[in-house]
Amino acid sequence: MKYSDLINELQDFAEVDFAKFQRRLIPTKQKIIGVRTPIMRRIAKKYAVEIDKLLCFPNEYYEVTFIKLTAVSLLPYEKFAEKVESCVSFIDNWAACDCFKAKCIQKNQDAFLPVIEKIFLKGGEFEQRYALVTLLSFYVEEKYLQCIESYILQADTKPYYVHMAVAWLTAEILVKYFDFGVQLLKKGILQRKTHNKSIQKAIESYRLTNEQKEFLRSLKIKEG
Repeated sequence: MKYSDLINELQDFAEVDFAKFQRRLIPTKQKIIGVRTPIMRRIAKKYAVEIDKLLCFPNEYYEVTFIKLTAVSLLPYEKFAEKVESCVSFIDNWAACDCFKAKCIQKNQDAFLPVIEKIFLKGGEFEQRYALVTLLSFYVEEKYLQCIESYILQADTKPYYVHMAVAWLTAEILVKYFDFGVQLLKKGILQRKTHNKSIQKAIESYRLTNEQKEFLRSLKIKEG
């Protein structure tokens, strides 16, 4: 497999209008060819057997980065854990970050926690977002709530995509563990915008009762 072969294959599936749509939706410095996600996942599965060669390709195109991340997510846990940190380092947009979900984490939750911490502590916008979205995807369980709270406390929510990830994660806690989530909000550890966005996202869920939603509205922090 050569880099040019992969680009040519992607060009065969390019959709001009879809590329324009993605450029509006995904803020990235990379070029966008306009290939649908199911097609990219299929290509990633095919090239996963040549993962080391694939990872050497430049991140010139969003689609190539997406395929790299998807291929890595298909690896057995040990190999995935070895490569995930370097992969997160070349993420520059929410779409690639949020789609980078390796199912092998589910059966290796405790083992993966030090990896999450290492990535999070790098402090970049998408390192933090990756850690938070991974917690959201695989760790919103009672035994991990204190751990998640510590990440929420440490997160720098000034960058937009960290702010949104914290709000998303907090909202999911409110939906699944309402009392714990309420106590978290009452501690006042979130910036006002993130505190209120968490409430907004939780209220949008059909999984809360009207009474719970009304109570959350009363916890919003007014400006000034």
